[in-house]
Amino acid sequence: QVQLVESGGGLVQAGGSLRLSCVASGRTTSRCDMGWFRQAPGKEREFVARINWSAGSTWYRDSVKGRFTISRDNVKSTLFLQMNSVKPEDTAVYYCAYRVDCESTFDFWGQGTQVTVSS
Repeated sequence: QVQLVESGGGLVQAGGSLRLSCVASGRTTSRCDMGWFRQAPGKEREFVARINWSAGSTWYRDSVKGRFTISRDNVKSTLFLQMNSVKPEDTAVYYCAYRVDCESTFDFWGQGTQVTVSS
């Protein structure tokens, strides 16, 4: 089992910045990648970004490209999401996710952290 704990959410004004963190613990020896997802009220959960843990390759949804940056600290087994130039439409609960097998779906999820962007 893998445990994921997010932190760093909060209230921020439009145009501001926020940095989310996610610490992975437990059986973390097998890991393809980790990612961030978000879910706004009344909407489906959507992909935000992911990073291949060994290679560091990254992928983003189009609406956050150029504004958000995903990164990781291998030693501390921590995932980050730097959010710059945030917009009200970025308001959501952000979830950290962990995938063991690159050919599978994400296996483990954090409890989520609320990000609220005021206009």
